[in-house]
Amino acid sequence: MSEPQGSEGTTQRLPVIERETEHEQRDRSAPAAAYGPPPVLEGGTGGTERRFWSARRIPAGIVALLLLLVAGIFLYDIAAVRADRPAMHWRRELSRQLAERPLDDTWVLVGAGVAAALGLWLILLATAPGLRSLLPMRRTHPDVRAGLHRDAAAMVLRDRAMEVAGVQSARVRMSRKKADVRTVSHFRELDDVRGDLDVALAEAVSGLGLSRPPALSVHVTRTTRKKG
Repeated sequence: MSEPQGSEGTTQRLPVIERETEHEQRDRSAPAAAYGPPPVLEGGTGGTERRFWSARRIPAGIVALLLLLVAGIFLYDIAAVRADRPAMHWRRELSRQLAERPLDDTWVLVGAGVAAALGLWLILLATAPGLRSLLPMRRTHPDVRAGLHRDAAAMVLRDRAMEVAGVQSARVRMSRKKADVRTVSHFRELDDVRGDLDVALAEAVSGLGLSRPPALSVHVTRTTRKKG
């Protein structure tokens, strides 16, 4: 028996059947233990990860600009001389000074020292990786490299130190090879606080996932109370 058709009627929502794919069902039914941390590649925990190299765009740009200016000035002066024009006054004066001044002159030694220092600085920039504030992490995938900023690592260690009972304040100085943690305790025995800090901070350093974990240096002092 069909329903009467008219201007008035009722709207009914049809039931919706949601189907899950086999992959979704397997993900939903899989235990939490199946989603562990990604495996670490062999050799990824022995400090084999190298530091990140800095691009050094600013020093390279400055050196390139200076070389371009000096080369352009010398080429212009040489072209002017070839065109039967007098050389620039500064080049004539520089040639005269270099010809007349002895090698043991003070200004000659100062200029040579500045040039040598500049050359050593450029060599150091070329051979050092830079980015000292970025700590390389253990590689868990062959195509992915990760790094952790030293300030972020210091903040993690500071927060973990503040969770230890008896710690009133904590200060962490992080370097590439060492983590210096200085805390102030206002109750409990200092030896007990120090023991808990050693355990908590060792776990925190291991949890950072760094390729070269820094050495821990923990100092605990007693807070000084002001007498009223």
